[in-house]
Amino acid sequence: MLFDDTKQAQRRITLGILAGIAVHFLLMYVLGTRAFLGPEVSAVFSYPTCSFPAPFACWGILLSYLLFALLGAEIGVSTLPFADCGRTLVLRTLAHFALMAATVALWGGLNFGGAGAAFCLILLASIYVLVWLGRWVGWYVEVAAIRAKLGLAPGPSLLHWRETLPYLVFALGLCLGLPALLRLLDPQDVPVLSGVYFPFLLLPIGTFCSGVSLGHRHGFSPLYPAACALLSVAAVFLLFNGSALFHGGISLVCALMGNGVGTLLKKRATREKNP
Repeated sequence: MLFDDTKQAQRRITLGILAGIAVHFLLMYVLGTRAFLGPEVSAVFSYPTCSFPAPFACWGILLSYLLFALLGAEIGVSTLPFADCGRTLVLRTLAHFALMAATVALWGGLNFGGAGAAFCLILLASIYVLVWLGRWVGWYVEVAAIRAKLGLAPGPSLLHWRETLPYLVFALGLCLGLPALLRLLDPQDVPVLSGVYFPFLLLPIGTFCSGVSLGHRHGFSPLYPAACALLSVAAVFLLFNGSALFHGGISLVCALMGNGVGTLLKKRATREKNP
């Protein structure tokens, strides 16, 4: 079962179904009668047939209502705690997200095609991440308060931001200082140092190795890859041009990979110390 308290889950499912139907009706009225999203989108919401042919249009509308009711039920149960232990929580969360993704992709695909399905999935994933990040922040604050009341040493900072600060100095030098220096040393005709060696050799190696170091010492620190990417994008506009925007992607991916490798090494070392 996805939930331990089935009666409470059933109540949330019932309320979610009713809310989903109400929201569908509201969207039909608001988006269908007002064309501020364009006539094509308004036409779909005013008459959501799920691309069924004209003789079966009523069944398409019924399917649209059913999908919204199902989505409402899925949102309703998402307000309940899935589990107390980590592994079960992750598995149930993934199962819940998969069900919601299938629902929104089916509705978006039937009514707007492949592009609509992709848009609905991106929107769902963004909202899902934001909601769970908010829950995680609340959990972190509660744990910090409990540790303070018990007189225990404070745990790691939120998203390891405090542990990441020393590495930002290195990232600043790597992503901004080094390319600025190489631009000064580059020949005028062919900028080999800043155009080839830096983005394809120095930048990926530097961000990867520093990410490994941070992950090995403090665990997964998502703010560091994001900071590397932002600094690289800043360097693009300050030192290069729009054609160098891929520097940000290289910084993000390599720092993220390095941080992941370092985190795995840290976990392995911890297991070896405490078998």
